Amino acid sequence: MTTIAFLTDFGLQDDFVGTCHGVIAQIAPDARIIDVTHGIAPQAVLQGAIVLRNTTQFLPVGVHLAVVDPDVGGNRRAIAVATEDGRAFVGPDNGLLALAADDLGITAVHELTDERYRLPEVSRTFHARDIFAPAAAHLASGVGIDRLGPALDPETLVRIRIPDPDVGRTQISATVIAVDRFGNVGTNLLRSHVDGLGVSAGDRVEIRLTFDRYYALVAGTFADAPPGELILYEDSYGLVTLAISRGNAARLTGVRLGDELRIAVT
Repeated sequence: MTTIAFLTDFGLQDDFVGTCHGVIAQIAPDARIIDVTHGIAPQAVLQGAIVLRNTTQFLPVGVHLAVVDPDVGGNRRAIAVATEDGRAFVGPDNGLLALAADDLGITAVHELTDERYRLPEVSRTFHARDIFAPAAAHLASGVGIDRLGPALDPETLVRIRIPDPDVGRTQISATVIAVDRFGNVGTNLLRSHVDGLGVSAGDRVEIRLTFDRYYALVAGTFADAPPGELILYEDSYGLVTLAISRGNAARLTGVRLGDELRIAVT
């Protein structure tokens, strides 16, 4: 049984996810669909790319269908990417797939142009239903990736770059790259960056935003702080994250994706 791992920014309120499930089921009824998440922030390609890369290692080898597609109907290409471990990634060529695929080693890229492997009528605004889901389903059914359309040079894929933090001796300037449903604020920092400030678990650091200042406890987990305490910890994917023990750090601070967040030793 082939697995299709499905990731989008569609949410669950509308019919988008269910419709794509239906398309897949008609083409590949024996495929198992794993809904990785449909909670990527709307149009947040970088967040989607990071989540796709982080979760791939925990999913069976199969097809990864990922759609965060702000330029749907425009000039961006629809692609399928094969990797060295036997996976296939299907989605828009906007950087969403490349972080995960590059890590695994790309062996082939094909543009999704063959009309036999899409729906008969293609909407300009719902390529997930009409192009991507059918392509993923056909791959899961055993269709070779080379039959989906012409080969592309992997070097021509759009790449998305995770911003580098600005690391100083007493301050680090980070970028917010994820906010989850609990209000935990993920950054582009690794634990080694924070260690470079000379702080360790139990120390306090100053969190500097555009107009506000907060103090956070450097912690290993939520239980290291009393409820309501702002903490800085390393999440399960190795990213330094700002959170509140039994609270919502994003709501408290008002930060959003792409915002600058500075951590300083006082």
